[in-house]
Amino acid sequence: MTTLWGVSFDATPISGVVVEFVKTARIFHDRGYRVLLDLGYDIKADKHAFHRPYRDESRLFPDWLELARVDGLDRIPGYHEAFVADVLDDLVRRGDPVRSAEVDAVTAALAEAIVAAWEEHDVTAVLVENGTLPENVAYTRALRRAVEEYGQRRGLGRYVLWRDHDLMWQSEPSSGKYGTDPWPAVDPPTDSPYLHHLVLHDEALRRTRQWAPQLTAIDVLPNTFSHDRATVTPGNRDFRRDHGIPDDVPLIARCTRIIPQKRIDRDLHLIAALPDAWLFVAGDPTESPAEHRRLTGLAADLGVTDRVVFGGRLAPYDAEDPAGWSVRDLLAHATVVSFLTSYDYESYGNPIGEAIAAGVPYLTTRYALYDTVYGGKGFRAPVLAAAADLPTAAFVAEVAALLRDPDARAEVAESNHRLSLRHFDRGQAERLLDRLLLRPMNPRTTLSVVLPVWNEAANLPAVLDSLAHQRGPDGAPLDHAGYEVVLVDNNSTDDTRAVARAFAAAHPTFQLEIITEPEQGVSCARRAGMVFASQRSRGRPAGDEPFHLVSADADCRVDPDWLGELAAGMRETKAAIGVCDYYYSAAHFASRPRLWDAISRTLRCRAVTFAIFGGFPDGKGFAVDRDAHDRVGGIEIFYQLRDGRFVNHLSDDWDFGIRVAAAGEDIAYLPRSRVEINPRRVDHAIDEVITGRAYGANGTIVMRDIRPDAGDVEPAEPVDLTEDEARQAWEFSIKDFTPKNTILPVLLRPARLAEEPVREFFGPDLADRLGRRIAEILDEMRVTDLSPIHAYKTPAYRLYFEFADEIFARLRATVGEDIGYPPPLPPCLAEVPPERFREFVRYYCEDRESGEAHNYFGNGGVF
Repeated sequence: MTTLWGVSFDATPISGVVVEFVKTARIFHDRGYRVLLDLGYDIKADKHAFHRPYRDESRLFPDWLELARVDGLDRIPGYHEAFVADVLDDLVRRGDPVRSAEVDAVTAALAEAIVAAWEEHDVTAVLVENGTLPENVAYTRALRRAVEEYGQRRGLGRYVLWRDHDLMWQSEPSSGKYGTDPWPAVDPPTDSPYLHHLVLHDEALRRTRQWAPQLTAIDVLPNTFSHDRATVTPGNRDFRRDHGIPDDVPLIARCTRIIPQKRIDRDLHLIAALPDAWLFVAGDPTESPAEHRRLTGLAADLGVTDRVVFGGRLAPYDAEDPAGWSVRDLLAHATVVSFLTSYDYESYGNPIGEAIAAGVPYLTTRYALYDTVYGGKGFRAPVLAAAADLPTAAFVAEVAALLRDPDARAEVAESNHRLSLRHFDRGQAERLLDRLLLRPMNPRTTLSVVLPVWNEAANLPAVLDSLAHQRGPDGAPLDHAGYEVVLVDNNSTDDTRAVARAFAAAHPTFQLEIITEPEQGVSCARRAGMVFASQRSRGRPAGDEPFHLVSADADCRVDPDWLGELAAGMRETKAAIGVCDYYYSAAHFASRPRLWDAISRTLRCRAVTFAIFGGFPDGKGFAVDRDAHDRVGGIEIFYQLRDGRFVNHLSDDWDFGIRVAAAGEDIAYLPRSRVEINPRRVDHAIDEVITGRAYGANGTIVMRDIRPDAGDVEPAEPVDLTEDEARQAWEFSIKDFTPKNTILPVLLRPARLAEEPVREFFGPDLADRLGRRIAEILDEMRVTDLSPIHAYKTPAYRLYFEFADEIFARLRATVGEDIGYPPPLPPCLAEVPPERFREFVRYYCEDRESGEAHNYFGNGGVF
């Protein structure tokens, strides 16, 4: 089993740093890692837990997390709490090098013990939390030494994530605790091949790069929060009663350590000014007994003792404590959450984020990084000015108004919750970890197959089995070292991920990577998978063989020779994109001859024109050279309005092919690489197929979910189309097909009209006239780039209407007489005098209001 070792420099079981570790570690756990956490009792001195055994701390954590620590540290000569405090004081604050030799000796012994612990637990990934702050110089240096030694010994890549929640410029800089800028006694981060640095926001990234410009591997990983709204449930409804808080009073919640820097005194003064409100302080009163005594005395002086509850330490947000209450329970009963902290103490303000994600309003000070993390992103709350020592009258009035108005609280909470999903959703961490910490790519791998999935648990075993049993052109099984599958989970709510992991466990040589894409839509998932595969492939040892990204579809079936023929075709043609052959099983339509006739004529047209023009990629199966993919910027997601809401454009594969072709790259048709199309694309959208609306209408290209519901019953005997329905389905199919596959290739690259196969297809006279007309239309429209969404449609549609009779004559000559003649013109064009036909074709095709032209052409495909 793969193992994650976590180490916190906080030396406490409950803190923002530890809670963030649990959230991140959960992602590792979900991927099969064993998770161990060292709470740092043997690291930080000011918590006075040095060498103290763990007691009941494990009850505060999920059952999948094990508490661990490095053995034998209490036996290292000179390594104790006083040593750590003295080094911080002597070496860091005063720059006195007198302790350097002693520090070096302790560092060596610590590093040896750390490596031994990692060896014992077979550690494969490490997450260091807040290790750069010089709280313990010897331990930080030892960790960095252990990272290098263990990484070299195990042959690991960047197996360590080193996350800094706080650095010197954002953690009490006025106190001089860590020296002064530029902190000459603080060891800057090292640029190790085994280590990737993380910071919490862009300001931290900027300052860290300024301080340590040698760093090349550094990213922003914002704190993330579980976006389940906190509600009163049978399990927590007695929270107020158990703490003596009336049900009908406003409750201000404060989740914090009880230390002077947190400024809980401000909350007491606020409560004194709000005679109907109560305050609940969730924090350990034993951490700083003097501060707890000061606060309880202040509460008595202010006359608010009976309205202030020091509730003790609650289980953290992501843990379940059957023996007591959790932060989740407090949030369910809180009216607002308070964060009236010191100006220069906080970096992120996790209680704010937890309140927002739980759907609870908050109030805060404008601490140094508040605007960077929250305020600058549009989050709304009463904010106490940075210069104010205690709550001002204006601030108290704003809080009072919020407490009195439930509608205002609900509106603010909803607005903040929506923003939080954009900025602090767990998906951000998952995507970054997908990129940083998956196993290194095999140096022999030259193909990444991207497989977007959404609730495909039922189909997935067969799909993965077909991908795991691919053959080469010689008929031998493809070596699993030569290709991988990148499964992109697009918010599945079924067992898709579990099914994929089970398949991978049962097929240990099959390379399967699982990543997530939170934005819904197959286009978004395909883009995420290809970007991930491209970036990841850059880290493999360079070879002479090109690297290819391959698209597959979870609801289709690839032939056993699909991938081998695709790879061979890409090597042979040197094309930027390789397009597969797509087919339906004729047996599925045996009882529906009219429908099959319309489908088979479309497939025959595709085979002929793809062989001549190369075709365009379809997400069901194509390959693209990685470098060509990166040169054009990858798959671009376009957005359109549908029913007043933005939706992502469906034909990302087609638009991507247009961008590649428009860039002068070649597209090759590789007919021996074959994909069987799932007939449900027709079966469960037959009405839309017949009317040309299967992919949307009025220019908006989307497609509804065509998978049958669990309760759907398949008809015992599928019903064939009537003659009128079959004719209509064919007309929509050929109207969609012809502009895209016979006109668009030469519209994008008119020079192709001089190529022999293209010229032979059109005939010299038609080819020359098409070339002249394309030049005229492009000049008239002043179009120089046809790759943006829909830019190609107007000229392609115009050319279709002007040359339809001649193009259909060429299709009849090359595909078969049954292709027939062009479908009837739109009634409005049929009434136009012949001498003005081109003029009104232009108006028809450029009409942006009605979408008539898009609807006429089937708007995105039928079969």
